[in-house]
Amino acid sequence: MKILNLYACLGGNRYKWGDEHDITAVEWDEELARMYQERFPNDKVILEDAHQYLLDHYKEFDFIWSSPPCPTHSTFQFSMKNSRVMKYPDMALYQEIIFLDTFYDGRYCVENVISYYEPLIEPKKRGRHYFWTNFQLPYNINKRIAPSMKINGELNEWIKFYNYDFNKYNGKLEKRTLARNMVDYEIGKVILDTAMGILKKQDEKQISLL
Repeated sequence: MKILNLYACLGGNRYKWGDEHDITAVEWDEELARMYQERFPNDKVILEDAHQYLLDHYKEFDFIWSSPPCPTHSTFQFSMKNSRVMKYPDMALYQEIIFLDTFYDGRYCVENVISYYEPLIEPKKRGRHYFWTNFQLPYNINKRIAPSMKINGELNEWIKFYNYDFNKYNGKLEKRTLARNMVDYEIGKVILDTAMGILKKQDEKQISLL
């Protein structure tokens, strides 16, 4: 399949997708894009605005995964209301959901954190994530237990959890935040496998009709 991986970060969701697919990753952070390319040398990495890239290229792909920035939606944002300058929720999240659900013919998954407000479009809640998809998801998509965010040595626990050294990152983001925001690779694999199974059934049905 031709897959578009938007806001690719370090490719947590992509880790178990294998190399049989034609994968294009879009990431705005130059350091993250460089590290993603090191992890997945066979992928095409685009250093652009993922939100605009989706609008310009959505017709070219069979499956689209999008993980728009989550800080303005998170419960952490609400918990800090008395100690930081507040920001409006970034509505690019809902722009992409509406756009894909209306105009895209393939299968898509938009992922984000559980929000501090009631979602404007009903998601599928799995663990600490919201997912918006145009196909059904298994209820249990991951049995791995992520590290606690309140323990000493949290970053080291994330390094063990993902088997990846986040200390390699030399960009502007805080390393723990980077690790926390990654989607577990088991979740990414289950969701892609589910989408592939649906697309395969559609192809078989079309062939039988011919």
